[in-house]
Amino acid sequence: MGDLLLVRHGETEWSMSGRHTGSTDVPLTDNGREQARRLAPLISSHHIAAAFVSPMQRARETARLAGFDRARVDADLCEWDYGGYEGVTTVEIHRTRPGWFLFDDGVAPGPPEHPGESPAEVGQRAERMLSKIDAALGESEGSVVVFSHGHFLRVLTARRLGLRAADGALFQLGTGTVSRLSTEHRRHVVAGWNVRPPS
Repeated sequence: MGDLLLVRHGETEWSMSGRHTGSTDVPLTDNGREQARRLAPLISSHHIAAAFVSPMQRARETARLAGFDRARVDADLCEWDYGGYEGVTTVEIHRTRPGWFLFDDGVAPGPPEHPGESPAEVGQRAERMLSKIDAALGESEGSVVVFSHGHFLRVLTARRLGLRAADGALFQLGTGTVSRLSTEHRRHVVAGWNVRPPS
């Protein structure tokens, strides 16, 4: 079985300011575009059999600039639905909910079109995505790359390793990075994490 490469999109204005960015379709910054371009050699060093991308423009632009403009768009790769916390920073949330922690406490309810997701609901979505990834891995000797978002990829990693969705908290993930999940002795393992291209 090939590896699973996880790419978090490049920098955005909201990622720089710490605003929770789920459904808001913000673009990459100039630095985020450069981060995406520099990912190309890291990813192309692997034999990629399939590529998937979130429908959000920050992920699609990252995929395109990294050389994967034909990646399959899949809504299951969208970021956590932050509901009422969309666009709000953790510091701002702590003013009314001291000690709040996304992976334990989830989010405040939002509007009908974006009501918010619990950690368990994000975990279920990650499991659906992993089923699609495993199907792609089973069809080829190569690896699969996904272009997605920080909190979602952390939950997906936790579920891949057999951990709770909330244990995604253990996997810090920077913008414009590549991480690699592999297998060893038939067990899923982290083979590389938060890798940035050399300067």
